[in-house]
Amino acid sequence: MTQAKMLEGKVIAVTGGGRGIGREIALLCAREGAAVVVNDFGGSLSGDGGDAGPAGDVCAQITSACGQAVANLASVADPDGAASIVQSALDAFGRIDGVVNNAGVSRDRIFHKMSADDWQAVVDVHLDGSYHLARAAAPHFRAQGSGAFVHMTSTSGLIGNVGQANYAAAKMGIVGLSTSIALDMRSFGVRSNCVAPFAWSRMTESIPAETEDQKQRVERLKTMTPDKVAPMVAFLCSDAADEVNGQIFCVRKNEIFLFSLPRPIRSLHRSDGWTVGSLADELLPAIRPSLIPLQVSSDIFAWDPV
Repeated sequence: MTQAKMLEGKVIAVTGGGRGIGREIALLCAREGAAVVVNDFGGSLSGDGGDAGPAGDVCAQITSACGQAVANLASVADPDGAASIVQSALDAFGRIDGVVNNAGVSRDRIFHKMSADDWQAVVDVHLDGSYHLARAAAPHFRAQGSGAFVHMTSTSGLIGNVGQANYAAAKMGIVGLSTSIALDMRSFGVRSNCVAPFAWSRMTESIPAETEDQKQRVERLKTMTPDKVAPMVAFLCSDAADEVNGQIFCVRKNEIFLFSLPRPIRSLHRSDGWTVGSLADELLPAIRPSLIPLQVSSDIFAWDPV
């Protein structure tokens, strides 16, 4: 018996769909029955230039396997460009059912050397781009009473990494955006979730590999291929995930993690209020055991991926 395709009849837009994780998501969504808008302007890792090849190649691969796909070369950093992605779905397939906000650029710098341009370029694509496309799709989702957003976040923001203040801030902003969308649109049958992927791609090729620990981390990353991330994203776009909303998942090779959301962990009450001195004398000793140490992603995910 042929297994039912999880995304049959759905139309999914995937940004950054020409390479890496986005490419694997687009290909898997198509194999699961979705018509796919493959958005990728084909720029460099830093966001410069443009090339129609990556998006076109993925569409050709999908259509050669009897799937349906159209390419869109717009930049999500431009509100009109993001809106054109939704319009591509409507023009080609008559509807839109899912949005995967995956497009990204990287301009890693240690914070005191990070320029305003480095900051803005990353925020424009990751955070603003996710907003622009989600906002363009939202009225259509509301009108049809269904829809799924999947936004790519990162442990660089959820936990921390060195030299990525722009990227980490944008990725944490995406978590807040996703939660707000989930709350605002749940009454219309619309879901919004985040996925933090571990995968070797051009987004991770810039990670320093000078010390022995760094070299070992890079070698671990190389075993985590982009195709391992795609099933979680496709699942979140499917009706099978209709009870999953406002969540943060992490995919690391064959491991899947559900992240906790920030919630209070300790409290201390003083009936006559607090002074600077009493904070130092009473609050600090009380919360000291619960203070979370500064760590980077590799401190938390210290074991080899399985």
